[in-house]
Amino acid sequence: MKQLFLLFTFLLATSLYAYTPEQQAMHDAILAQITGAQFADNQPTRSLLTFGAKGDGKKDCKPAFDKAMKAAAKSKTGMHLVVPAGTYRLCGPIHLVSNLCLELQEGAVLKFDSKPDYYLPTVRTSWEGTFCQNFSPFIYGFCLENVAIIGKGTIDGDAADTFAQWRKDQKPDQQLIRQYDHQETPVPERNFGKGHLLRPHLLQLFGCKRVTLSDFFMTNSPFWCLHLLKCDNVICRALRYDAKLVNNDGIDPEMTSNLLIEDILFDNGDDNVAIKAGRDNDGWGGQGQAFSDPKLLSLYAPSPSENIIVRHCHFKGLHGVVIGSEMSAGVRNVFVEDCTYSGYLKRALFIKTNPNRGGFVHDIYFRNCEFDEVEDLFYITSMYAGEGLDDNHFSDVHDIHVEDIRCNKVNNAAIVLQGTEAKPLSNISFRNVVVKECKIGFSSMNTEPVVLQNCHIGGQVTSAPSTASKKDKVFDKPIQNL
Repeated sequence: MKQLFLLFTFLLATSLYAYTPEQQAMHDAILAQITGAQFADNQPTRSLLTFGAKGDGKKDCKPAFDKAMKAAAKSKTGMHLVVPAGTYRLCGPIHLVSNLCLELQEGAVLKFDSKPDYYLPTVRTSWEGTFCQNFSPFIYGFCLENVAIIGKGTIDGDAADTFAQWRKDQKPDQQLIRQYDHQETPVPERNFGKGHLLRPHLLQLFGCKRVTLSDFFMTNSPFWCLHLLKCDNVICRALRYDAKLVNNDGIDPEMTSNLLIEDILFDNGDDNVAIKAGRDNDGWGGQGQAFSDPKLLSLYAPSPSENIIVRHCHFKGLHGVVIGSEMSAGVRNVFVEDCTYSGYLKRALFIKTNPNRGGFVHDIYFRNCEFDEVEDLFYITSMYAGEGLDDNHFSDVHDIHVEDIRCNKVNNAAIVLQGTEAKPLSNISFRNVVVKECKIGFSSMNTEPVVLQNCHIGGQVTSAPSTASKKDKVFDKPIQNL
């Protein structure tokens, strides 16, 4: 009978904290739209070796990749390009083509020579939320369809002694690209590259549709590891990381929609997943008006990051899932579910914006996840980095729902909510959140009513309140504060 009662209690709790029918319908509709890359059954398979590559770690294999890409582009059904075990030196970037499945077999290592001149001429890209022309990402795709990189091989940026050293000197160029953004300088005039110090990405897909990225390992990235810019219908599955150079984010979706991130083993020196949507003016529009080509006008037009599911991931690094701070075109319809930790995180969920950004963040669902030790468990702020406090582009942050979360230790604050007087946070809920140990349980300012239901922050009281006794020594206490 006791077991039956416990089972009933479990089922009741499960149904109580499941997605609502509307949320479940949204979740399922997102999954139904995501297919990833799709290829013809008769797609030819070729080995990179047939294009002249050698996996000896010495020969420059960029010419072989270039030949393979030209052959794939000419084929009506594209190509399944196999890279067998070996170390392939690359003195320059791989520029992908449509209808390409690049298979990095186990033991295959793409070892990039990170000499900056190899990544010229510049390409269309963005840097921290602002469109520009810059050094080519090491692996780059622009306006492609049906692209896959699969297999248990390795992509090694080998950037520790080159691009990774640039951060300490990047400030002038960082300020310049911010100026271009705020002044709405036409994108064709925002030229960086040689003579500048804005680091490229390891792998960037810009304006691509139907993409599958699975199983491979990334390390030693010059900047963000994987940047999905203006992409649609993407699967990231079973990727692995050991990426601890400066700003080595794991996955950065930006103005990207219909994205599934699952079964990822993160070990990053920065954010694991950082969802972005353009910075300031570039997220509000206007920069695309410099283009007469309708396709480019559409490509550079701002669009929200939306319809994203992150599930079954193992987080380790700076932050688990971040939204912002570059989010001026908005972020919505994000589900993070059934995830756990593989090591320390500074913050588990971090939503950050400020009065420079504008935009919105809403319909964010964080469910059934567990963490060990963090500095802060949930941190939502509209005053990130203290920037823009004299500006008036306030972000609209609402409908953030967190449930069934467990954490062993929080060194600072379990829950921090910081809105602004002009735009308070609203409709925020926490249900079934259990934190065993923390310094600060809950801190809130400029928020509309917040729901905390069945939460135990810093421990749990299960006993009845004590009754009065002689031990209280009530009458021995002096009168104070008169």
